[in-house]
Amino acid sequence: MTQPKENDVVVLAFTGKLDNGEVFFVAEKDKPVRATIGNSDLPPTLEEAVTNMQVGVMQKVRVPPEEGYGPRQKDLLQTIENQAMVDSLKPTQGMILSLNVEKDGQQQKVPATVIEVDGAKVTVDYNHPLAGHHLNYEVVLLDIEQGATH
Repeated sequence: MTQPKENDVVVLAFTGKLDNGEVFFVAEKDKPVRATIGNSDLPPTLEEAVTNMQVGVMQKVRVPPEEGYGPRQKDLLQTIENQAMVDSLKPTQGMILSLNVEKDGQQQKVPATVIEVDGAKVTVDYNHPLAGHHLNYEVVLLDIEQGATH
């Protein structure tokens, strides 16, 4: 049986879960994910596991936060005091807002999760919702398409 090598395209079905069992992503067999080995398409731990797999085999792989969405950064928490925003949006804990942020002189819309609402003060978190979490994958290698170097 062959295993994937550098430049091969792997076809994967997988379920991604957090440590608490919450599912954050599913790629079914009829809508798989395709990734090229060696292109940084997959986190290193997941890619290494896949390169040691054979077609049809399922493996469980745990990816650390540093290879996923990074660690949580406290400096990405911000408290905004804006009564007009509170009155119009009526934010609640867990709500995701699209806020304007200036980056490199340009205004950009960035998602932020509401952490707390205290009167006119809204504390938001600009971290990705999966930041700081280990990502647990149950992955099945469905197919290997050989790359040009074989």
